[in-house]
Amino acid sequence: MTALIQTIATPDGPLTILVDDAQQVLASGWSDDHDAIVARVHPALRPASIAEGETDAADAADAYYRGDLRAIESVRVRQRGTALQAAGWDALRRIEPGRPLSYSEFAVALGSPRAVRAAASICARNAPALFVPCHRVLRSDGSLGGFAWGLPVKQSLLARERGEL
Repeated sequence: MTALIQTIATPDGPLTILVDDAQQVLASGWSDDHDAIVARVHPALRPASIAEGETDAADAADAYYRGDLRAIESVRVRQRGTALQAAGWDALRRIEPGRPLSYSEFAVALGSPRAVRAAASICARNAPALFVPCHRVLRSDGSLGGFAWGLPVKQSLLARERGEL
């Protein structure tokens, strides 16, 4: 399998997107370091070869940054993990833009109200950031919590989704 990787300019810095041969996003993040993006992919899904090229997901990301916050919803993603992780990644895609959840609320959405740490771990292990919007999960007190690509990016994404940018 030959994957494609593309870096686009965004208001939050370079966004690099790695897709498989079916245009499913394997990983993405706000960095132009291709190795950092590939490292986020589960070892079983890492492509044997990667070429620079155009991705459909980049068009959706551009549309998102132009104000179409739903453009990322139709982008297909591919991740590998436990059943709980897979359910969590699906649940992240159902969080409405501008309506973030707390980690506790996210755990409830997973059907495991006491699994707050597992909910946080699901977010931390999410490889296709933006397309699986883990940035939409906050601490119970409303503070940002963590984000693999830095809190300024998370803050900007949330502000954009609140209509402030």
